[in-house]
Amino acid sequence: MHRKMIVLDIDGTLTNSSKEVTPATRQALDAARDRGHIVALASGRPTGGLRMITEALDFAKYGGYTMSYNGACVTNTATGETVFKNPLPDYVVPWMCHYAQDHGLGMCTYDGEELLSGGHVDRYIEIETRINQFTRRQVDDFTPMMRTDFYKVLLTGTPMLAAEHEKRLAHRFIGRLSVYRSEPYFIEVMNRGVSKADAIAGLLERLHMEREDVIACGDGFNDVSMIRYAGLGVAMGNAQDAVKAEADVVTLSNDEDGLVPIIEKYLLKD
Repeated sequence: MHRKMIVLDIDGTLTNSSKEVTPATRQALDAARDRGHIVALASGRPTGGLRMITEALDFAKYGGYTMSYNGACVTNTATGETVFKNPLPDYVVPWMCHYAQDHGLGMCTYDGEELLSGGHVDRYIEIETRINQFTRRQVDDFTPMMRTDFYKVLLTGTPMLAAEHEKRLAHRFIGRLSVYRSEPYFIEVMNRGVSKADAIAGLLERLHMEREDVIACGDGFNDVSMIRYAGLGVAMGNAQDAVKAEADVVTLSNDEDGLVPIIEKYLLKD
């Protein structure tokens, strides 16, 4: 059988509403990997924040790839090698730290499995720390770390405050950075051109595979780029209508093991 790659968003796609990978989904993915197909995870989470999922899916045995920070960093889980990256320009993290301090926002970035907090530690920073099960360290000045590869800055505040600063920053850095809210209280800042589709394209070049070999499954607006790009774009039944409109196929919801019929039809049938 011709080898394919299935790229999976995590929250709302791979995991159910309890944030779990169900036994049925795990079994289907194991069967696909036993046939030589590749599984890649594509998420807005930091690389270290994907460890729980890669362990649950036994990536140590099967190998695979993670596309973290919405595609800014692609990692070979078997070797730990970064195979594609689009980090932030050096000036961004120190600048955003000072901006957060000046405007009473929370701010963090990531180093391995450590969350580096540069502003006020509000309850939203605490949520982000807990979601990823990271340790947290306070850094008041990131200037000495400017040559470190950072892939995302997260600014946090009340929904009203976050909406105001999202608009302000998006206007200031138009054409230079990607600025958007992933939650009412989260402002994500990444380098321009970062997308899950670009990450897939970079990985395919490395693997000498074609976009027609890719099945991309997701439910969120940040999944639209890869759903459009893939040879087969799949929207979950719980996706917004605008996401479903971009897909080639709409499957069952994440609480109905919606990935299973896709895997069985496109990866397991001879």
